[in-house]
Amino acid sequence: MRSRDKHKVDPTLAIVFLLLGLGVTRVATAQAGPQYAVVDLGALTHKSITFARGLNLSGRVAGRTGDSSGSDTRALLWTAEGVEVLGALTGGDYSAAFGVNDVGEAVGTSNTATSVRAFVWKRDGGMQDLGTLPGDVGSEAFAINNAGEAVGTSSGPHGIHAVVWRSDRRIRDLGTLPGGRYSKAAALNESGLVVGTSGSAAGERAFLWTSNGGMQNLGTLPGHTSSEAVAVSNDGEVVGYSSGRGGTRAFRWTRGGGMKDLGTLPGDDWSRALGINNKGQVVGTSTSSAGTRAFLWTSAGGMQDLNHLIPASFMKLSEAFAINDRGQIVVLSGGGEHSLTPGGDDHEQEHFYRVLLLTPSS
Repeated sequence: MRSRDKHKVDPTLAIVFLLLGLGVTRVATAQAGPQYAVVDLGALTHKSITFARGLNLSGRVAGRTGDSSGSDTRALLWTAEGVEVLGALTGGDYSAAFGVNDVGEAVGTSNTATSVRAFVWKRDGGMQDLGTLPGDVGSEAFAINNAGEAVGTSSGPHGIHAVVWRSDRRIRDLGTLPGGRYSKAAALNESGLVVGTSGSAAGERAFLWTSNGGMQNLGTLPGHTSSEAVAVSNDGEVVGYSSGRGGTRAFRWTRGGGMKDLGTLPGDDWSRALGINNKGQVVGTSTSSAGTRAFLWTSAGGMQDLNHLIPASFMKLSEAFAINDRGQIVVLSGGGEHSLTPGGDDHEQEHFYRVLLLTPSS
């Protein structure tokens, strides 16, 4: 942990002032095709990094923002009312929120004076350490359902294992696939199905875990050598990505149909699926040497570039991380050189990132 100057402005307050100063920008809806209204949740210069991953049914977004060095970074919840800074665990100067449920409880990771620990944050109780498996020293939490169950990892001398924390804070080791030495739980649904990634005798594999059946290997796309599962719907549909010599492809897995390739946007080389809702809509990112584009996939329309579904602007939607049942999507825009104002000259360009919330205009 860094030493602090007693005259330095508290970093938590600095983050609040910065974000509140940015305000909320609303962009008019597009004129044709599926339409989204865009809410800009923040734009930071190259001196800071903003990131968001979690989204609940009311449009609350979980993420982080802070100094580009990684210190003085804080977990955040963006809401219609503004920004809420979640702080850090005792002794820590870094935290990040990765998931938020419909009750408004958030989970993530914070450092302490001695280690990195998973946390759960509740409005009436603040940030609480979720603990580790016996004998472990570190943990991370990536998702939480409406019952208060959370998933992530616990790490120590014996490696890294996927875990689930029950609502009473009891922790359970989910183990690994046969032959594996590590695992990571990325998401869970309302019935407690957990998805993630595990080592195995054949390599890294996406898994689906149930309390009765344990960990199931979801395999890979044909010809591929590894896969990762990132999100799961209440119907048990799983999305993620599969990789091999031919590149990386977004997949959707169902119990009846197995793993299916979702393809890429036209002209792109690889893709990753990062979120799914209970209507089967999938979001993610598609990439080529020309850059990265956020996508929306549906069974009826296939893969669509989200940049074509919003008003024309100087912002490029590069990664879509989550979609809720209202069709709202959390998107990261930026990651390259963009003018800070439309029409600005090259001397005014900086690396910057924006977190955007897309809402169907209908």
